Parts: sequence; structure tokens; C-alpha cells
Amino acid sequence: MRRLLPVTDMTASETSAGPAAADGREWSLDELADAYAYPEGDGVWLRANMVSSLDGAGQHDGRSQPLSSETDMRIFGTLRGLADVVVVGAETVRLEGYRPARAREAFAARRAAAGQGEAPVIAVVSASLALDFSLPLFTSPLVPTLILTGAAASPDRVAAARAAGAEVLFAGDGAGVEPARAVAALAERGLRRQLTEGGPRLLGQFVAAGVLDELCLTLSPTMTAGGAQRIAGGPSVAVPTRFQVASVLEQDGFLFTRYRRI
Repeated sequence: MRRLLPVTDMTASETSAGPAAADGREWSLDELADAYAYPEGDGVWLRANMVSSLDGAGQHDGRSQPLSSETDMRIFGTLRGLADVVVVGAETVRLEGYRPARAREAFAARRAAAGQGEAPVIAVVSASLALDFSLPLFTSPLVPTLILTGAAASPDRVAAARAAGAEVLFAGDGAGVEPARAVAALAERGLRRQLTEGGPRLLGQFVAAGVLDELCLTLSPTMTAGGAQRIAGGPSVAVPTRFQVASVLEQDGFLFTRYRRI
């Protein structure tokens, strides 16, 4: 792991070369957690964590893993270790084989001091609730999995979700979920440090609704060509949403960036 460079400290040589820490060692998880800490205060903060190829693909063969790296996964784990809740779309749950979040000793003291549970809650966004409720994500999580859906969702599927141990929250008047109401519904449960891992359609909905505060984007030194989705899809915005760079980290050709909404 190379040194995390605040924007104010960057020079042309630093951003291209990515110098190591002063003592030449890899950053610890605790130092990464400090660097990626949520803003202080009681407000709600929604950040996204995504990876993209150089030519804009957010996936390869339907999955993000081929674009990732060991360091990317280390940051992925750090972001989860800081979050109250991980919000994810149903299609991503199916494609990526989501499992329950686990408790990690490296973040135990930090989470306890912040009044957080042992592990983040997983919240699945789904209009149809066409999910396999026999999966460990629903049957054996450390903390009950949440499902965000609309008030018009199938009563039978809602009952099946609850029978499997999931908690169902309604965040929309129709079949689908309204992004702003989803953020608010989670915050009302005390889950204000929010992290979404996509997929692209869900992230696009958060962007279009104007509720995304921060994007943690890994730029993978890969080219995929083809017709893969970008990291955000769905509805467009009338005026592009502007973000500013918060930090940049380089390792083995990967750029680990953070952008905050202006």
C-alpha cells in the first residue's frame, strides 16, 4: 500500500509515482480506517464503493471481481468495517453471491466506540423480492438482513422474506423503492453511515435522486471493450452532478480515489 495523498499535498510527480510511506511500510487497517472515516456529526452520509476499467466498464462478464485487486479488496473491507449498513441491489446479490457481513477483530474497538454493532447490516433493495431466501445472507447473518421494497410489493414474497428471518422496510408507495426514502428509512433505524456497493442501476438511482454524498472509485488498469455497464446506469440527471477529489492512492497501477459532492 502506498501513501494516501490529500489533494493539497499532491504534486505531478507524487500523483504519477505514488511514493511509499516515509518508513516504507504498508498502511495498517487502522490507518486506512482513519483515512476513510465518515464525517463527524449526526448527519446521514451515503458513500458508494465501485470499480471501473480504464474504458469505463463497471463489470466483466457480469461481475466486478475481474477488475479488482488485493489492495482494492483491502479497501473494500475497510469501508465495510466503518459502515452501519451496506446497501445493495438484488441483481448484485444474485450475480456476486452475497454473503452476510462478518465481524472483524481489526475494527471491533472502533465500532464499539462508535456505538456500532459487530458487523454492518446488509440491506437489499428489491421491488420483486425475487430472492433465494435459503441463502446464508438471509438464514444465518450476524445481524438480520434488511430488505427495502415498495408498499405494493407482493404480500406473499414479503411473508417469505420475513419467514426467512429478514426484516422488510417499505420505502416507496409503489412496487419500487424511492432512493431518498430508502436513505431516510435506514437513518431512522440509526443506520446513518451508509455504504452502497451497487450495482450500476441502484447507484444511478441514488445519483439521479441527489442523495449520494461520496464516491470511492477504484480505477483498474484494465481494458475490457465490449458492452459492459458503466458504474452507474438508469435515469439521467438534467444537470451533471459535480464532485471534487478528496484523496488519491496508487498501488500497482490501480488508482483508489475518493470524490465528494460539491
